[in-house]
Amino acid sequence: MKHVWLITGLLAVFIHIEAEVLRVVSYNVENLFHPKHDSIMVDSTWMETDDYEWTPEGLRRWSYTRYMRKTENIARVLTNIGEWEGIDVAGLQEVENAKVVKKLCETMRRREYGFVHYDSPDRRGIDVALVYKKARIDTLHTQAIRIQHSEFSTRDILYVCARIDKRDTIHFFVCHMPSQRGGASESEWKRETARKVLLQATDSIVAENKDAKIVVMGDFNKDSKFKIQDSKIDIKNLRFKKADTDKGTHKFQGKWECLDQFYVSANLDSLSRVRIYDAEWIMEPDEKYMGLKPKRTYNGFRYQNGYSDHLPIVLEICSK
Repeated sequence: MKHVWLITGLLAVFIHIEAEVLRVVSYNVENLFHPKHDSIMVDSTWMETDDYEWTPEGLRRWSYTRYMRKTENIARVLTNIGEWEGIDVAGLQEVENAKVVKKLCETMRRREYGFVHYDSPDRRGIDVALVYKKARIDTLHTQAIRIQHSEFSTRDILYVCARIDKRDTIHFFVCHMPSQRGGASESEWKRETARKVLLQATDSIVAENKDAKIVVMGDFNKDSKFKIQDSKIDIKNLRFKKADTDKGTHKFQGKWECLDQFYVSANLDSLSRVRIYDAEWIMEPDEKYMGLKPKRTYNGFRYQNGYSDHLPIVLEICSK
C-alpha cells in the first residue's frame, strides 16, 4: 500500500511540474485563406483585399475542401507539438481573418481554445493572431498596433496582455515584419520602421513596470544572425532566444534561415528554452538542393496538401 501511495504521489508531482511549463508556439502557417473573397473594415473604411488567388476561380483553384485540409494539417502540427497537455499559446502569421482562426481552434480541441485577431491593412489580407488555452490563459488587454507609413501598408503587431494560471502576467507581441520583396537590403527600411513601432510598445510597458515579463514572437523576415538588438535601435529588456540547432525555420535555394524568432525579457531568459519543431512528417525531400525542406501546400502551382514553407518554433517557459 505504501508503494501505491508513493507512486500516486510521484505521479501527482509529475503532473504538477508539467502544468508549470508554459508552451508557446510561433508559426507562419503560409496562406491560411478562406476560399471566399474577403472585404475588411479598417479604420471605419471598407477595404477590398487582393485574395483572388485563393478563391475557387483563382490561380490556385482554392476550394473549400483544400481549405479544410489545410486547417486540419495546421491543427495536426500544433496538436503534435503540445502532445498530451496541448500547447498553451500560439502566435500565428499569415491567417486571413477571424473565421479561419476560429475554425482552426475548433479543429484543434473544440471549446478548449480562444483567440485574438484584428483585421489589418495588409493588401493581401493576411494578418497575425494569437490562440490560447482558455483553462490557463485570461486575456486582460488586447490591441492591434498599427505600423503607420505613407509609402507602404503591412500587418499590425498584435499585443495581448494575459494572466497565466491566475498568477503571472505576460505581455505577448505577435509580429510579421515586412517581407524582403524587392531585395533584402532595399526593403530593410520597412522592417526598421516596424521594429521602431515594436520598440516603442515594449519600452512603454517597461517604463510602467521594470519587472514586466515580455515575449515577442513571429516571422521577422530576417535571419537570426542579424539579431534585432544589433540594428540601429535596441529593443531594451529583450534577449534573443536561439534554438539549440543549426537548422533554420525556412529554406530558400538550399539555405536554411531562421526567420522565425523569439525574444524574451531578461527575467524570463534563464527560465526558457527554444526549439524548432522539425518532425519528419511535415518535411519532404529537397530534390534540387538535397536534404529535406518544409512540405508546403503547393509546390509552385501544383497542389500537394502540405503544411507551410516555415517550421514552427517552440518556447517553453518554466516557473521558478
